[in-house]
Amino acid sequence: MDAPVLKKDQLDGRDGTYIVDKEIPETALESGTISPNGLKTTADGKTILIPQPSDDPNDPLNWSWVKKHTVFAALLPGCFLTDWVITWGSTLFEMQAKDWHMKVPAVAQSMSGSIFMQGPGGLLAVPLCQRYGRLPVLFWSQLLTLVFTIGATVSPDYASFTACRTLQGFFGAPPQVIGLSMIHDMFFFHERARKINIWAFSFLIGPYLGPFISAFIAEKLWWKENFGVLCGFYAFSVLMVICFGDETLYDRDGRRSISSSGFGRRTSLLLGIAGFRECAGRPTIWRVTKDQYSLLLRPYLLLPTFGFVTFITMWTIGIVSTVTHFVVPPPYLFSHTAVALLFLAPMLGTVAAEFWGHWFNDFLCNRYTKKHGGKYEPENRLWGVYPAWILGIIGLVVFGQSLQHHLHWIGVAFGWGLNCFSTLGTTVAISAYVLDVFPQHAALASSWINAFRVVGGFTVIYFQAKWAHHDGPAITFGSQAAIVAGAIISIVATQVYGKRWRARFPAPAAEN
Repeated sequence: MDAPVLKKDQLDGRDGTYIVDKEIPETALESGTISPNGLKTTADGKTILIPQPSDDPNDPLNWSWVKKHTVFAALLPGCFLTDWVITWGSTLFEMQAKDWHMKVPAVAQSMSGSIFMQGPGGLLAVPLCQRYGRLPVLFWSQLLTLVFTIGATVSPDYASFTACRTLQGFFGAPPQVIGLSMIHDMFFFHERARKINIWAFSFLIGPYLGPFISAFIAEKLWWKENFGVLCGFYAFSVLMVICFGDETLYDRDGRRSISSSGFGRRTSLLLGIAGFRECAGRPTIWRVTKDQYSLLLRPYLLLPTFGFVTFITMWTIGIVSTVTHFVVPPPYLFSHTAVALLFLAPMLGTVAAEFWGHWFNDFLCNRYTKKHGGKYEPENRLWGVYPAWILGIIGLVVFGQSLQHHLHWIGVAFGWGLNCFSTLGTTVAISAYVLDVFPQHAALASSWINAFRVVGGFTVIYFQAKWAHHDGPAITFGSQAAIVAGAIISIVATQVYGKRWRARFPAPAAEN
């Protein structure tokens, strides 16, 4: 049997399709790494590597399994902490209100600026990481967020506290954006869905893990000491980047790549000095910014992100920011410990979605390629949205009805858990789709996923509590469920017309 003849655009997905699986002849090299037609494969010789790695050992695609996952692990604390740092204070509003002689809902608005600034922070990080490298953006992001976390801890009043919190959101956002690029830099097509699942899990469980820990600490420590513990978590993230982070940006067009070797070189990479010196020939800040905003003209990005992600995540963020308003007063009368334990519900929902996505997304991909002779269309990824979307609708209804009729707190927890399962399950499927259709613009596309996610979260804080107080939780969360149900039109349209849209509005030329 002759080896399949594959075109370059089919190997890297630039034409919107992938040839991800071909039967490799038994005459393939015994090493199982190169097929007779010169294409590199996995060690067992069964899967062609997409994209094809270079022969350079410094190519991140050629790094060892241990090296890849060590660098990936250095990214994850920053992803955990992006929303963790913002929602950490959601269980401390009552303490702060006493210090500042304010009402609790007014104190809660200190979160809104930090949520909103995650959008601009993520958008600004993209041109910098495309021009100067991923590592310095990640390092400065974590270091500066640590600085402003310390500032929030020692703030003497509401105004200075809110200013520091706002800057926390701005500087803490990059890990949620550049993570998709780092996955693209280091891992092959057949590995990416699971890595995206882990990456998305890390920043979507953060909003619940932070309050879970801070509520326990609040039993013993006042809010300032509580925030001091948060400083320790960010210091750990900075140390992880320093000790285990590495530059994954690699130039595949023949220009000089950024690589680390030696203490001085590594320090230069971390600070961005090396990236600044070696940026000649790389895309300019203006070009990346122009490409970044031009992506919004592509309906196959705008619809699944703004049209769906905004509405599936805004209610999740709204619940996190207001849940104590519902369960601390009568009839539930939750203590700090009880509030902390309630946050186990969204965490369990997110963990369940992690296990589900770890299996289901690969199942969808493998089934499609087997049925279509090894050819893969990115729109198939979006089938992973529907099961999680349905559970999200059910979760919002159960949550609202439980609060409205003062049902057992298990109903509140169960509804919340289903909603959070939905958030991760849908986000992973959409992120995988976006990476498939924009493989050379992963950070650019990812920044819009993050931006539209936080736009909804920023706005909902201002009206969630008032809405529930005016109309009752049943109508409030039932209406939110109806909005989520209607948002599925964006996904359906993308699946039906996505291939035609990709042909009509192709992605900009690759930057690096």
